[in-house]
Amino acid sequence: MDVILPCLDEAAALPWVMERVPPRWRAIVVDNGSTDGSARIAERLGALVVAESRRGFGAACHAGLLAATAEIVCFCDCDASLDPSLLPPMAEAVRRGGADLVLGRRRPVRAGAWPLHARMGNAVVARMLGRRTGVRVRDIGPMRAARRKDLLGLGLTDRRSGYSLEMVVRAADAGWRVDEVDVPYYPRSGASKVTGTWRGTWTAVRDMRAVLRGSAERPGEGPGRGDR
Repeated sequence: MDVILPCLDEAAALPWVMERVPPRWRAIVVDNGSTDGSARIAERLGALVVAESRRGFGAACHAGLLAATAEIVCFCDCDASLDPSLLPPMAEAVRRGGADLVLGRRRPVRAGAWPLHARMGNAVVARMLGRRTGVRVRDIGPMRAARRKDLLGLGLTDRRSGYSLEMVVRAADAGWRVDEVDVPYYPRSGASKVTGTWRGTWTAVRDMRAVLRGSAERPGEGPGRGDR
């Protein structure tokens, strides 16, 4: 299995994250312009390091997807808020055919792990997703598992905060079975690049609303099927 870890200045979190990558799994750390030596640390800890100069969560995730070779791939944040050792059952559900896309529903382990504004923004997007697709999930989180070939076939184009949501929307439109499992959510290491502030949360919600509207030009839109 391959686990894709988008990374921007996560030097402090990387040892914890890499220690919890399941045995015999390959960690693909996508360095998205770090200035704290994250790439060197990840490489020293045994990860395959991929450089993605175009800033954006989606850009990093998709670069990792293109670099992956495993039949089933997983995604996980690289900030120590999510534990990659919990990924095998999610990947196994995909392998067995019980689901085509498995999402990790974040459950905060202590106060402050998931700021109120971030939870509110997530809840709004989840409701909009349900109205748009009929898929009922409670979290549009970054921890997930699916088959690589099928993900590439979705033709994902968003390269910013909307990438995770676009994946679910296009999966639902393609008739995928989407499942959700609870995962503990820990206080992240360092400041969040997306939802650590009200402004960051609003930017993420704006990007995701554009995905749900199906606008011709999504925020952060990059090349589509031609980028493979």
